Amino acid sequence: MCAWSKGAATTMPTETSAAAEVRSPAAAGHAAPSLLDPFVFWGVFGLLLFGPVAFGAVEPWSILILETGAAVLLALWAIRQAQSGELQIFSNPLFFPMLAFAAVVILQLALGRTAYRYQTFSSALLYCAYGTLCFLAAQCLRRTAQVKMLTAVFSSYGFAVALFALVQGISSKGKLYWVRTPAHGGWIYGPYVNHDHYAGLMEMLAPIPLVFALTHYAHGRRRIMAAVAAAVMASSIFLSGSRGGMAAFAVEIAVLTVLASKKQKPGKAGLAAGIFVAVIVGLLAWLGGGELARRMASIHTEAQAELSGGTRIAMDRDALKMFAQRPILGWGLGVFPTVYPQFRSFYTDFYVNAAHNDYLQLLVETGGLGFATMLGFLVVLYRQAIRKLGNWPADTNGAVALAAMLGVTGILVHSLVDFNLQIPANAALFYVFCVLAATEPRFGLASRVVRRRAVPPENPQRSEAPA
Repeated sequence: MCAWSKGAATTMPTETSAAAEVRSPAAAGHAAPSLLDPFVFWGVFGLLLFGPVAFGAVEPWSILILETGAAVLLALWAIRQAQSGELQIFSNPLFFPMLAFAAVVILQLALGRTAYRYQTFSSALLYCAYGTLCFLAAQCLRRTAQVKMLTAVFSSYGFAVALFALVQGISSKGKLYWVRTPAHGGWIYGPYVNHDHYAGLMEMLAPIPLVFALTHYAHGRRRIMAAVAAAVMASSIFLSGSRGGMAAFAVEIAVLTVLASKKQKPGKAGLAAGIFVAVIVGLLAWLGGGELARRMASIHTEAQAELSGGTRIAMDRDALKMFAQRPILGWGLGVFPTVYPQFRSFYTDFYVNAAHNDYLQLLVETGGLGFATMLGFLVVLYRQAIRKLGNWPADTNGAVALAAMLGVTGILVHSLVDFNLQIPANAALFYVFCVLAATEPRFGLASRVVRRRAVPPENPQRSEAPA
């Protein structure tokens, strides 16, 4: 028996009557069902799935839907709590660093330490929507059956978006959904104007079917379907041409291979990884080998150009100069595009809307205090997630933590050279995955305890005899 089930058993009452069996679901945190429960549950995860297909939720109308939807769902959850007659809140270790970050932004607004108050307030509203979705996800996702449904939904969704991106990439150049041409251009892939942000989405979604295929819950046709979905999603990352996405996914595969090798027979994990990579290579060669080969060949040349004084390096240096002028509270959340022209050290006709490095942009906008809360956030995240990986192939809690942690890790690697966390659709999914990775073990606990109580002793008289 794994450690979390022992802990759950020791905290439960010792009674073995039928009444104890009836009360055990409530003791495990399951309130009486309500018609609002499915609305809130599917509303939260529906908003997460809405963002990517709405061009990444970067336009005012889609941001409005994201923020309004989160507020409405929070109101429905509050009504649900009022109906039950008690306030039941499931905590999460990440809530404290999230509140600390909110306090930094409130300080910026209260003390006037923002270069553009309206933009900081607008960005704060968006972060409130992220936080609301994280809070509601922690409240709604409580049962193993829900995890199974979401695994199927997110795997099918990722496969469908990847398939759409592949077809659109072959049949339509320069148009979103074959009909819309972006006003400011871009490297379109799938529903995103920027191919790097499409890759960021797939970095978070591909580990879900991939981890599921390696667990004890996947058998036969389900395992094959999950592996195929993961392979198609992974292939689309490479076909998108995102070099940051390729590196991030390679890190994810390396981490998964190391963890899988500890739970399987020697060589089996490496063989599975080799087969998976071979399938991806075959898909890439079939769908777009020539273009991908040219993109891969340019990595070394373009990397050398960047290191010798390219645009990204220049932006990084400029960002550090900005931080040096306001090192404590920064320039204000969301104001980087407004302030950066004063510090830009190179000429360009393009509008620089982000730092192309999420870490430096956070440092510039929120200063040392905001950056410290981010570091604390990540420390808590990985500490909590790693604690649950002891038996991930057979434990739903561990499998959820691993899939979410891999997706988060991919974005964190990619964020060194890009700005996925400035795209609302990707940022919302990222933060919710962080909360799920750090959630305390809860899946399968109540059912195990009830089953143990429901079985009476085989021979009561024998239990009284000396050992």
